[in-house]
Amino acid sequence: MQNMLILAIGAAAGLLALGGGPAAAQTFNSGSTGADGAFSPTTSTTVPLPASGVFNFTTVTIPAGVTVRFTKNAANTPVTILAQGDVTIAGTIDVSGSPGGPGVANATNLANTAGAGGPGGFDGGLGATGIASTTGGAGLGPGGGTGGAFVPFAGNPGGGGGGGFGAAGSDGTNATRGGSVYGTPTLLPLIGGSGGGGGSAALGSTAGSGGGGGGSLLIASSGTLTLTGTLMSQGGNGGGGPAVPEAGVGGGGSGGAVRLVATAITGTGGSTNVAGGRRGSSLFSQGGDGGAGRVRIEALTNTAAVNFNGVPPSITTQATVAALPNTPTLRIASVAGVNAPASPLGSLTTPDITLPAGTTSPVAVTIAGANIPVGTTVTVTVKGEVGAASSASATLAGSLSSSTASASVTIPTNEPSVISATASFTLTASSGGGPVYAEGEEVERVRVSASLGGATQVAYITKSGREIVVGPGL
Repeated sequence: MQNMLILAIGAAAGLLALGGGPAAAQTFNSGSTGADGAFSPTTSTTVPLPASGVFNFTTVTIPAGVTVRFTKNAANTPVTILAQGDVTIAGTIDVSGSPGGPGVANATNLANTAGAGGPGGFDGGLGATGIASTTGGAGLGPGGGTGGAFVPFAGNPGGGGGGGFGAAGSDGTNATRGGSVYGTPTLLPLIGGSGGGGGSAALGSTAGSGGGGGGSLLIASSGTLTLTGTLMSQGGNGGGGPAVPEAGVGGGGSGGAVRLVATAITGTGGSTNVAGGRRGSSLFSQGGDGGAGRVRIEALTNTAAVNFNGVPPSITTQATVAALPNTPTLRIASVAGVNAPASPLGSLTTPDITLPAGTTSPVAVTIAGANIPVGTTVTVTVKGEVGAASSASATLAGSLSSSTASASVTIPTNEPSVISATASFTLTASSGGGPVYAEGEEVERVRVSASLGGATQVAYITKSGREIVVGPGL
């Protein structure tokens, strides 16, 4: 029987050589396994957040009039909603922080009245009671507001500072400082809002507590995300206080984080709200307002008309899986001197290449590349239908626009075989790109490859080490 080398095996004409056919439309892969099925609540509900904080849905549909909230888990992770298909939000998803409890005149309240942060957000500071301390507790989180300090006979008890996040929290009375700005516009890592500080109090009264910071929410859809409803991650309001000079008030928690990633984002009339909580207030004391949170939107196509309620979002369109200015291509040009077809059929019954009888192994496999730096190593792998795989490497020579390499590879005899090629290179200005961002991260390396019998792929490897497959046929 003749030696046969089949360049691709697939139900349809599987292209092994990168760039060998028309480019397919780019898509985003959310990574959802679909293990949690479809999520489609018909009434308002509070969902327990799993230990990982991650839901793997097939599709998500939240109808108008339905509000979905989440119970925080022990690790206080963000809420991550992954979907294999479309996500439609006509109702409300709410991960807001809770308000701080009010102060009490001429009484001591030892209960914890600090506002709780939303999932992934941070709690507010506890209002002082004057027993352990006259100074209010600081809000939790990187941007937690400072607790108010009590100054006897000042007439204005210290109010807690507002929590900060995307914007700084404002100061309370007696120069109590608001929390600072932190985090990044890309929301990598995803983090929630910080709590407002608690108010100060003299012995015998209880101050208002700080509001909790808004939580953090990520929704990622491999399909289309349609937003006509509301995504809320507001900071909790600061606790008020009695109109007495012995008790201060709490600061507002900062707004949280909302990040949306999808192949396409659309919808009219939808809104996001990551506003900071309002300060507590009394006749003698003022807390600080919480700062606004952050919103991030990433999509290949974004036609949504969204009301962001005064918080400018970070928006990346057609860069979630951004393409290089000059797409790298790699193709198998010939095997043992036999030219490969321009469009491999990938069929067991009709091999793309049939080597002449008597062809001895190993054979020379010629590779042609474009927009891949000269000197890049190409690995060629051959796998028989039942036998073990063999591989060999070669180095591309020529120019950036046109390069070639030849590898000597051992092939199985008397059985169909599949051949693949892979090249990986560091992205630099000389290689035709940079900076390129994928899912908000800067790309460091690019890998051009083809799986056995599968579609061709370009993968981006970011500086943090994440691998993002850009899609077949790019």
